[in-house]
Amino acid sequence: MEQYELKTMNSEETTRFAERLAGFLQSGDVIALEGDLGAGKTTFTKGLAKGLDIKRNVNSPTFTIIKEYKGKLPLYHMDVYRVADSLEDLGFDEYFEGNGITVVEWAHLIKEQLPSELLTIYLYREEDEKRKIVLIPKGLRYEQLCKEIF
Repeated sequence: MEQYELKTMNSEETTRFAERLAGFLQSGDVIALEGDLGAGKTTFTKGLAKGLDIKRNVNSPTFTIIKEYKGKLPLYHMDVYRVADSLEDLGFDEYFEGNGITVVEWAHLIKEQLPSELLTIYLYREEDEKRKIVLIPKGLRYEQLCKEIF
């Protein structure tokens, strides 16, 4: 499985990369975001939102699980950190198969509920503001998307 990586020097560069990525996204795309606390998952999502012309402030949906934003395409921002122990079906597939872009923070915690094709993005903190961003496409759609971006 091919992977793509880049380094950003600060949160503004991380945001700009995510904003650029948003221009390549289509209805139904799913992004799994992984990284330790403070790695920049929400910062990355803010960049996607900016690229989708979303005007509302984007923040982590830690306690609400899912936040929806309207822009060029709807953005469904999920934080599944607190649902890891729940065996309850929370209807994630309705979002994954919906007409927007779905971003799932801590996606590995619900891996059995994720679609078989998606783009996983790992954010690694290298220093204070520096990040290594690794994209791992799963499926032809996401392989082509990564080739276009890189």
